[in-house]
Amino acid sequence: QVQLVESGGGLVQPGGSLRLSCAASGSFFRVDTMAWYRQAPGKERELVAAITSVRYTNYADSVKGRFTISRDNAKNTIYLQMNSLKPEDTAVYYCNADIRQTMTAPNNYWGPGTQVTVSS
Repeated sequence: QVQLVESGGGLVQPGGSLRLSCAASGSFFRVDTMAWYRQAPGKERELVAAITSVRYTNYADSVKGRFTISRDNAKNTIYLQMNSLKPEDTAVYYCNADIRQTMTAPNNYWGPGTQVTVSS
């Protein structure tokens, strides 16, 4: 069974930094695009950053220049380095991935989420 496991959330002061990790585990053929989404209370879930298997990246305008997404294909893991955090970055952050269990079309998976709170 395929699972995504996130780690690294927590409480940080404005201007601080956090690093999130997400690892894909289980039996599968390949991991394609991986991404981070977030959902703040009362708001819709939104894309934060995404990275393809060949490391093309894209970011939400609100995090450009502050957040960096990266991946380690050997570990099937992505990271989100978050710097200069603002209170408006407070949300539950979810990992998302397109994973091929065979050589057919990928299935989409979500992690359970990790809370990031930016507050003084």
